[in-house]
Amino acid sequence: MSRESQKHRIERCLKAIEESPESAPAYYNLGLAYTISGRVKSAEEAYLKAVELDPEMIQAWVNLGGVRLMRWEFEGCRDANLEALQLDDSLVIAHYNLGQAYLYLNDPENLVKCNERVLGLERDHPAAHYHLAVGNLALGNHGAAERHLARAIELGHAPTQDFVKALEKAQIKKSRNTNTTLVEITGADGPGKKREE
Repeated sequence: MSRESQKHRIERCLKAIEESPESAPAYYNLGLAYTISGRVKSAEEAYLKAVELDPEMIQAWVNLGGVRLMRWEFEGCRDANLEALQLDDSLVIAHYNLGQAYLYLNDPENLVKCNERVLGLERDHPAAHYHLAVGNLALGNHGAAERHLARAIELGHAPTQDFVKALEKAQIKKSRNTNTTLVEITGADGPGKKREE
């Protein structure tokens, strides 16, 4: 049995819609076919029709958010994933994609919250650790950024060189701004200091 071509799959899904124009699953399947073929604008339209027909179709909301993320429509991605999470708060992919929307909307607090939720559901999610590092660095939480970056790398996620440089720069800046007073604890004589008994 040969695999169905993308063109044939789309044609089959369009025929299913012709036969059942009020079928949310038919529009969802068309959205999947378009997504797989890289036609994300057409996929978005199909998923929108699916959720219009069945507002509780969770996977259509998730996929709608996903194709909007692919199209760099970050507010739309956020909104679709929030809808999905209203229906089921345990969806790792929806929390993660919501975090991606917040990343590009320059909202590090919500980026951190989303990825903390991802780790609450799947503690060894490499990309969530990485994006927690990104969010924490943006918030000035250098220790948390370092810990999550180390865990992300340990789990196989490759950080971008730009992020590694930004973290190193922040670490250098922090060390320069720290007023550290060294206290002699050996009891030995030091320059200009009498030995303490």
